[in-house]
Amino acid sequence: MIAITPKRIILSLLTLLVFLYGLAIWWSVEPEVIPAKTMNNSQGQPLVGYATTSALIDTMEALLNKPGGWQSNDVLLPTVMMDDMASFEFGALEQVRDLALVMRKEFSRSQSQSSADPDLLGAHSKLNISHTSWLVPSAESEYQDAVKLLKLYRARMADPNNQDAQFYARADNLNEWLKEVQKRLGSLSQNLSASVGQDRLNTDLAGDTGARQSTPSQGSHQVKTSWWQIDNVFYETRGSAWALLNFMKAIEIDFADVLQKKNAEVSLRQIIRELEATQQPVWSPIILNGSGFGFVANHSLVMANYISRANAAVIDLTNLLTQG
Repeated sequence: MIAITPKRIILSLLTLLVFLYGLAIWWSVEPEVIPAKTMNNSQGQPLVGYATTSALIDTMEALLNKPGGWQSNDVLLPTVMMDDMASFEFGALEQVRDLALVMRKEFSRSQSQSSADPDLLGAHSKLNISHTSWLVPSAESEYQDAVKLLKLYRARMADPNNQDAQFYARADNLNEWLKEVQKRLGSLSQNLSASVGQDRLNTDLAGDTGARQSTPSQGSHQVKTSWWQIDNVFYETRGSAWALLNFMKAIEIDFADVLQKKNAEVSLRQIIRELEATQQPVWSPIILNGSGFGFVANHSLVMANYISRANAAVIDLTNLLTQG
């Protein structure tokens, strides 16, 4: 019988800590950018909608199947202490939800009076479960069901004998998705910039003298991200940009004719370039929060620069698509 001594207990605890630390490092590895997939139709041309639908599927599968799986709802060590990866997952999930919503409302419908695709309707509903749910139903099970429904939609869409599942690549419905992207990137940029604190003027009612709001607000207010939340905001943005980059690469394929007609290919490539810059390796072991022109870097402001430039390119692309 092995005697339990204080020395053995300490060695066992140290071994466990080293194991958990190594596991945490492995499970913190972010997924790679996903290349766009294509499938040719009977005419030998890329099947419209296949790339975007596949990007949505592959992005969700990458989050579910990466080392450690879905971590946002874990309640055990070491993932309960790994809030950065949970923030990455949430940022990516928000982009997935936005695209799934637009696919249900716009991309798969020919006009406002047409019916929503049942598979896309079910997938969007399941994607909206809380990302921290770990009891029945768990977030993983609901997201896996959503992926299955998206695959059913893709299979129906690729079937030449099935005309019920469609994907309409038009300038107007692409603009609807880009509007959602603008709002998401604008919010992320503001949150990143608040890492050093800002005195923001109230522009809620700007541009309309007749506009009103339910509760009066001050003309300016101080906004500053908590020191404990700076890394979470950074990795949420990084995850959101990763998912958006996957989708933009797919949009470039499915909407190639629309972009060419509007001479807007270069605008989309500029968005992709800025989003690629957000995925550069982070060499610092922690997210630094130096002042704007201080001695220490501020990773949040660097990320905000890329996000703001991507958002500006999205606005330019929206304007090009709106023009005749």
